[in-house]
Parts: sequence; C-alpha cells; structure tokens
Amino acid sequence: MNKLWTRDFKIITIGSIISMLGNSVAGFAIGLLVLDYTQSTLLFSLFMVVYNLPKIIAPLFAGPYMDRFSRKKVIYTLDFFSSAVFFLMFLLLRADWFNYPVFLAIVLLIGTIDGVYSVAYESFYPNLVSKGNFSKAYSISSMIYPLAAFMVPVASLIYTSTGSAAPLFAFNAVTFFVAALFETRIGYTEKHMTDNQSEDKGFSMVTYKADFKEGLAYMKAEKGLQVITAYFFISMFAGGGIHILHLPFFKNNPELFANIPINVVTLYTIISSFGVLGRLTGGFIHYKYKYPVDKKFLIALTVYTTISILEAFNLYFPVPLMMLSFFIIGIMGVTSFNIRISATQSYVPDVKRGRFNGTFQMIVSAGNILGQLLAGFLGEIYHERHVIMLFMAVNLLAVIFIMYNKREHVKKIYNRRV
Repeated sequence: MNKLWTRDFKIITIGSIISMLGNSVAGFAIGLLVLDYTQSTLLFSLFMVVYNLPKIIAPLFAGPYMDRFSRKKVIYTLDFFSSAVFFLMFLLLRADWFNYPVFLAIVLLIGTIDGVYSVAYESFYPNLVSKGNFSKAYSISSMIYPLAAFMVPVASLIYTSTGSAAPLFAFNAVTFFVAALFETRIGYTEKHMTDNQSEDKGFSMVTYKADFKEGLAYMKAEKGLQVITAYFFISMFAGGGIHILHLPFFKNNPELFANIPINVVTLYTIISSFGVLGRLTGGFIHYKYKYPVDKKFLIALTVYTTISILEAFNLYFPVPLMMLSFFIIGIMGVTSFNIRISATQSYVPDVKRGRFNGTFQMIVSAGNILGQLLAGFLGEIYHERHVIMLFMAVNLLAVIFIMYNKREHVKKIYNRRV
C-alpha cells in the first residue's frame, strides 16, 4: 500500500485541525449568543437557517468552477477572508454591540463562504490521498471535528465567566489565518484544470452552462449516487431538525435536571461531548481496522437504523444512559460518514468531482435547512421530545423505502475496496 502521510497530506490535515478548532468554538458561541439575546427557539432556528441557506445555492454554482480552476487557491483565499470576517465580529462584540439583523447578514456571508469552501475542500482532499488509503484518510478527517469539539466546553466556560463571545471570535480569526498560511504551502499540482481544458478554452458563461448540464447528466446516469443523495437529503432534514432542538430542550426544561448541581448549558456541553468522544473513537476504529468490503452496505444500513431509534428516545433517558446513547451515536455517525464519503469520492472521477459535490451539498443542505426551520416552528408549539420523535420516524422510513429498497444500486458504490 502507498504511503498515506505524504507532505501535502500532513499540511492539509494540520490546516484542517487548526481552522476547525476555531470554527467549533465560534459555532457554539454564536448560537448561544443569539439564544440568550432573543430567548426564542424560532429566532434561534431562523439564525441557523440563514447560515445554512447559502449552502443550497453556493455549492451548485461553485461546482463547475471547481472543476476548471484551482481548488487549492479557493481554499486558502476563503480561509484568509473568513479570518477577516471573524475579526470584525470580535470588534463588534468587544464594543458590546449586538444587532440581530446585522449579525444575520454576517452569518449569511459566512454560510456562503462555507458553502463554496466545502465543495472546494471535498473535491481537492481526495487528490492528496494515496491509492488504497481512502478509508484510512477519511477516518483521520472524521477525527478532526471531534478533537476540535472538545474546545466547546472551554468555550462555554469562557462565555459564562466573561459574559461575552468576543474572545472566542478573536481566537477563531487567528486560527483561520494560521490555517490559510499552512494551506498555501501545499505543493500538489492540480490536473483537473488541464483535463477540463480550462487553459485552452477559457471560462465563459457558455462553458459554465455546458459544465453545469454535464454534471446534471452525470448524476442522472448514476442511480447509486441518486439514491445516496436522496437518502441523505432526508437524513439531513431529520438531523438538522433534532439537533437544533437539543440546546433549547436543556434551557427550557431545567426542572428535569434539578437534582444535578450543574448549569443546564454546561450539562448539555458535557453530555454532547460524549457524542464527540464517540466520533473520535469511531474514527480511530476506522483508522485501525477495515470493514469487510462485501458487508459495508449492510453495516451502513444497520447504522442508519440504530441512529434513528437512539436519537428518537435518548432525551427520555436518565443522564448516564443519555451520555452512553450520545457516545454510541457518535461512533455510528463516523461509520456512516466514512463509508459514504470514502466510497463516493473514490467513485466519482476527479474531473466531475466538483460538480457532484456541489449538487450533493446543495441537496443535503436544503434538507438540513428545511428540518431546522420546521423543527424551530414546531418547537415553539410542542415539546422538543415529541418533535424529535417525529423527525426520527421520518428518517427511519427513508432508511426502509429509499436505502433498503434501492440497495442494489448503492451496493455497487459502497461495497468497493477503497
């Protein structure tokens, strides 16, 4: 097997860790900031919807661009720009200034950046992975977020003690700047630009439309990719809905945890950290061991089903069992991620990867936004537990009627040696 830890792979991994450290902190801080200022689950969910809204449009239009121009340059340029945006947020909060519409506009900008960045990163990253190491590489990628998420309890303590998110955004600005510096040092020569003849034909609206249509035609011809995308649209719809309700559940029902001498927000971060620990454990398992090639679809189907059931009921559990449930979901979430992304990214040709990733990101982001918006609305009327059970019932139906019913198409992609 070829060596995984090449110079470029080390650089992209270090850069990802650094930027994710800041991003996990800021993501938690801004959500809590908005919830504290507005005291409204609906306005909180609207804030998250606005952040995710550009992820419907931006990836779709970014895909053809990523298949003709340098993905590496897009990655480090957007990280430099993100650093500047978070520094602006630091200055505003340092002056103790908060305006909901203004911060809504800033978050819309951040969401646009993230939507384009995700397509560039997911299309570029596989090129830095040596042949035969896709599963191992994505297990490392899946461990980056859990490692960074251990900063969330620290962020909670800083926010609680200082009463301001300003220091957290300053930290985020620094991490994005440092990550961008690392990313400029990647030496990989991108071949997709030559393959798509960008240097010979240029890039006009005519070629853009042609590339766009070619990407859609490719998706139409790939039944397995269609099934995977359709399922993850529903999965992200359900997941976006339930995750937006976790923090409001703890803040709105402190009486359920009256016998625990901890602030409910801190308790939530502790419980959710077990999910993070589970993701870290799952990533380590995938790094050390490979699942049987012919069993990967069956393993994925079992994971999708188990997560649906656990997510539906875990907020009814006593705290110790809730922690265990979050831990198991974390392990299974990484398993789902690793099987899906290593299979699809190795299956799609490099010259079409940007367009596939753009389309996929657009569709699943739309599901995520719809789930967040509907859950925020229902969370104002019904108890969070009941809404979560409804969303997970929808997810379980998708497992049965989409993934299981169309399993032969998906097996051709999942059950491959990567």
